[in-house]
This record gives sequence, structure tokens and C-alpha cells, in this order.
Amino acid sequence: QRLLVESGGGVVQPGGSLTLSCTASGFSSTNYLLGWFQQAPGQEREGISCISGGVGHRYYRGSVKGRFTISRDDAKNTVTLEMKNLKPEDTGVYYCAAGQYETVEQMCVYLRANTWGQGTQVTVSS
Repeated sequence: QRLLVESGGGVVQPGGSLTLSCTASGFSSTNYLLGWFQQAPGQEREGISCISGGVGHRYYRGSVKGRFTISRDDAKNTVTLEMKNLKPEDTGVYYCAAGQYETVEQMCVYLRANTWGQGTQVTVSS
């Protein structure tokens, strides 16, 4: 059974930082695109950042460019999202996902993933 488990969420003040991690089990992440998605309160889930294997092509949603960094370690079956200069609008549940056969942009923009984690809450508030 393919599983993704997120960790690292929490409450942080505006301007603060958090690092989210996601560990895959039941499959090797090497052949999958990996990504992070945000579901803000009362809104649809949206792609934040996605990364391919190999050369590691990356996609970032415009509002997080320069603030968030995605990385992966296939030896550990993990994908990480470093978030800096957090803003209240970054609040939401963050989901990790894995997919195949898409580009990183397709995965993030159209939410094309076949395995999803349960999510971790991020709250940015003063």
C-alpha cells in the first residue's frame, strides 16, 4: 500500500519559517513526481510546488516564489518544503502527493496525483 505521511506543520507568526517533510512508504519515490498542495480555509486545494526526479525540475505557484523551496531525497523517500517569510494567506492544510506521467506544472496546476497524504495544518497568525 502506497502511503505518504506529512509532518512539520504548526503555528507561526507572520514572517516566520516552517519546514514540512513528507515520507513515502510502500513504494520508491524515485519514479514519481512529488508535490505539495495547500487547501486554505473555505477554498479549493491548490498546487504550491512540485518536483520531478532526476534533474529535479521544479514548479512554484507565483505567490510562493522566492519564499518556498522544494527538495527531495530519494534515498530516504522524502520530499521537503522549506517555507520562509510566511504570510497569513499561507494558512491551510498542506498535503503531500505523488504522481506519474505528468510534468511538474501539470501536476501542480491540475492536481494530477494518484497518492495523497492526510495533510498537516499550517497556521500563520500573530
